[in-house]
Amino acid sequence: MEFTAEQIAGLLNGEVEGNPETKVNKLSKIEEGESESLSFLANLAYEEHLYTTDASIVIVNKDFNLEKAIKDTCTLIRVDDAYQSFTKLLETYNKSKNIRVGIESQTFISENATIGNDIYVGAFAYISDHAVIGNNVKIYPHTYIGDNAKIGDNTIIFSGVKIYHDCEVGKDCILHAGAVIGSDGFGFAPNNENSYDKIPQIGNVIIEDDVEIGPNNCIDRATMGSTIIKKGVKTDNLVHIAHNVVVGENTVLAGQTGISGSAKVGKNCMTGGQVGITGHITVGNNVKIAGQSGVSKNIKDNQVLQGSPAFSYKDYMRSYACFKNLPSIINRLNELEKK
Repeated sequence: MEFTAEQIAGLLNGEVEGNPETKVNKLSKIEEGESESLSFLANLAYEEHLYTTDASIVIVNKDFNLEKAIKDTCTLIRVDDAYQSFTKLLETYNKSKNIRVGIESQTFISENATIGNDIYVGAFAYISDHAVIGNNVKIYPHTYIGDNAKIGDNTIIFSGVKIYHDCEVGKDCILHAGAVIGSDGFGFAPNNENSYDKIPQIGNVIIEDDVEIGPNNCIDRATMGSTIIKKGVKTDNLVHIAHNVVVGENTVLAGQTGISGSAKVGKNCMTGGQVGITGHITVGNNVKIAGQSGVSKNIKDNQVLQGSPAFSYKDYMRSYACFKNLPSIINRLNELEKK
């Protein structure tokens, strides 16, 4: 699709500086800008590229001052926040790519399933008995929707996603390729024969509205009740959320985060990559956990954490007690050296 600077400025409530009829049909990074492309400048570390870029339109902040002249072929659009404005354009562009409607051949849709309006179902998708699919849902090829599963309006389910029976996905969600929603929780009981008996996992997973699940995530169904991913949660690649976990609103989980069974994570939390959270504990609201940290006890609201007990627990606690005293020990040593 092709847009003029004037049209883009209208969408962003921006001001055109240059030729309002300049046209673009693609996006580019400012350092790789080419003719008929749209770019933006938010980080001033890239300012030098503005004066040399071949991009036809560049979005900048209203308070940005030019240090020298830009190319005659470049038109600026000044906005309140260049980064947010470009993000808005990316969202619009991405939605335009996902405007698909219709049911492709070689799909299976149960006669008992309820299907909404304006949906897309790709080839080799399978929609089981009594599944409920909302309006404007996009289901890409090789996807499985289990018995009694529910998918809310405007949700996008990319190729290879598996949504097991009885699970629920809300409105305006995105589930990326390879995600598995509702596989059995890790429940096994040791028996007298030195082996394990499987504990039936009869709960489900509930994903609320506006959630984005990254590629190859695994979210386990509850033993009883529900594993719950609340509104606005975003997860990165390769995240594992175990049975009966609750993840609070607007929490974000970076890649390879693992949350063990029955843990409760509050709202507006952030985890770095490879964070591990022990089962049956509660992490409060607004908690930030640095990458590769291991959380093994309840955490109060508004904490910032780092570190992991990767070796013997008793040894770690002894070491940590010494570590906490290091500043005072160093001060005492310095005083002794002076004497």
